[in-house]
Amino acid sequence: MEIERKYLIASLPEDLNGYPHVEIEQGYLCTSPTLRIRRMGDACILTVKERRQEATTAIVNREEEFLLSQQSFLSLRDKCEGRLVCKTRYRVHLGDGHVAEVDIFHGSHEGLRIVEVEFASTEEADRFVPPAWFGDEVSDDPRYRNSYMAIHG
Repeated sequence: MEIERKYLIASLPEDLNGYPHVEIEQGYLCTSPTLRIRRMGDACILTVKERRQEATTAIVNREEEFLLSQQSFLSLRDKCEGRLVCKTRYRVHLGDGHVAEVDIFHGSHEGLRIVEVEFASTEEADRFVPPAWFGDEVSDDPRYRNSYMAIHG
């Protein structure tokens, strides 16, 4: 189960390049349910996601991941709908014990900056108070889903 909240970024944390980061390339074979392929560094993963509707401010997905070989990733990449989503993901530890995943998008989404935080429960997600550098919450806005951006640009 994946429970997260998603925000735009008002201002980037200082010394962002000092945080651990990885390049991500991902595409979508299907969006209902979501079938995503992702290359994150040297790891290639096929993910199956299905959104769950729950009474919470968070995005709640049932999520299963399967390792792929590089060859399988490349073969499936050619079958993706729309365009690939490319971004650099930074892991920023927050003072409250959570980790903010800061995504800086490249290519056709250049300039977009989104931060996501994952939670152990919907109650924890509902109690979360974002730091001042977070911008507007976009958890419920489908335009900021990676699958939407891949298909609709």
